[in-house]
Amino acid sequence: MRSDYHYASHVCAFIIGCVSLKVISLNLWLGGELFPAIIDFLRAEDADVVALQEVYNGKDLKLADKYRSMAVLHERLGYPYSDFAEAYKQSFSEGPEAKIAHGNAVLSKFPISKRELIYMNDPPDQTIDYQDLAEHWPIFPAPLQYVELSTEAGPINVFNMHGVWDMDGDNFSPERERMSKTIIKSIDEKPRVVLTGDSNAKASNRAMRNLEAKLTPVFGPELVSTFNMRRKTNPGYATAAVDLMYVSPEFKILSQACPDVDISDHRPLIVRLATSED
Repeated sequence: MRSDYHYASHVCAFIIGCVSLKVISLNLWLGGELFPAIIDFLRAEDADVVALQEVYNGKDLKLADKYRSMAVLHERLGYPYSDFAEAYKQSFSEGPEAKIAHGNAVLSKFPISKRELIYMNDPPDQTIDYQDLAEHWPIFPAPLQYVELSTEAGPINVFNMHGVWDMDGDNFSPERERMSKTIIKSIDEKPRVVLTGDSNAKASNRAMRNLEAKLTPVFGPELVSTFNMRRKTNPGYATAAVDLMYVSPEFKILSQACPDVDISDHRPLIVRLATSED
């Protein structure tokens, strides 16, 4: 399938010092419950940078594709550069791997020159067998994946978040305050910043509004929900926009979209940006 939101990359090719990039952010939904549709979508969109959340990095070939997200994405999309940031290992009661690495991933057409995993709350507690249980959701480690991309206009600093969990998207909890402060500290003094991902908080939350002192939100109030309501039963998700993107002042926002496609329980963000040399 080829989306109406597809754009050619590097539209600034004839402007010296200008780099254009297309960025997609998507929560895969438990590694990729709808993996064939995800692959078709990402292949058609052909973005320069793809930031993903809820990614598995299982190694055993007997595992279902969704538990081998990284390998399957690499095999079927062929991005030349990638980074997987393991947040924790998730336990399974049976199967070829008892514990499978879970975290964020970035796929890129640009070389990755730096990478780092930053926790926005506590790092994994080795005494806990993390499982996909409601009682574990509030204590899942919240990763902020950082990669520096080498481009013609200089480094582009991409931060891929999977935020602190809370059913109340507007609750400015101590955990979310810590998340906000961690992000601000991590992006400090870095040029050409793209921050995106599943924040697990609404853009109106004070934790996210605090970021606007340094970054520009790509989407405005017209973004009502970032959930695919075909896959949700709780009606509250229909008014929850938690997949967000922010950029530093060096970027010009050329276009933005959050298409209602059935590829995950979340909807993707598709954004085109351009920047020029300082």
